[in-house]
Amino acid sequence: MILEAFKLKDKNALVTGSSRGMGAAIAIALAQAGANVGCHGRSTDGKAISETIRQMGIKSFYVAGDMSDADLYPALIGKTVEQFGSIDILVNNAGTIRRAPAAEYSQAYWDEIIAVNLTSVFRLSQLAGQDMLKRNVRGKILNIASLLSFQGGITVPAYAAAKGGVAQLTKAFANEWASKGINVNAIAPGYMATDNTTALRQDSQRSREILERIPAGRWGEPGDVAGAAVFLCSPASNYIHGHILAVDGGWLGR
Repeated sequence: MILEAFKLKDKNALVTGSSRGMGAAIAIALAQAGANVGCHGRSTDGKAISETIRQMGIKSFYVAGDMSDADLYPALIGKTVEQFGSIDILVNNAGTIRRAPAAEYSQAYWDEIIAVNLTSVFRLSQLAGQDMLKRNVRGKILNIASLLSFQGGITVPAYAAAKGGVAQLTKAFANEWASKGINVNAIAPGYMATDNTTALRQDSQRSREILERIPAGRWGEPGDVAGAAVFLCSPASNYIHGHILAVDGGWLGR
């Protein structure tokens, strides 16, 4: 049955950057579909989302850590396997943004954004994929790209570079792993009402310009990506590989 294809019962997932915003919405949606969900955030303040999942009768845990720390990547995969027995679904959602004119963009900003938004995606995907390949099982890796995977943006050169890289990594991994039963895809959210867009939403002129360009006529909400995430993490998407799904209110079609 079609509905069965969207269920995730007995699947074990890890969602990075899931203490709030889109990551939290994705983690809750995966749990509602039946998956056990490991959660991650930058600080210990984000434990509430994991507790919410446990109250649903679903297994969960929470790990705090900075995604620029390379030691965190094997720790997250290891914790998922330790707690759940395996990792079947990885959602690379964690990300951050730093804004400054290109001519003034600091090396520190560049290094941080590339580490958090791109290097973490490569290493976590690699580690999760190694486990899936070793067990010879079907797996799902979902990356969170961006409209700036397709466009250059303004005053965010490192973010644009990183998200462009996420799109290419998605395709590169898919090319190697599709025949192994591992689906690697991405969601490219549009302008979402999250922490990363606070500065834009507080700039009345820029916010107005953005809204005038979005056919849907509104900023996206974290929950707007949840259905797409469940789809791309479920058996319903088994023949979809290397795809970048825009969830943007129609922005790219304007």
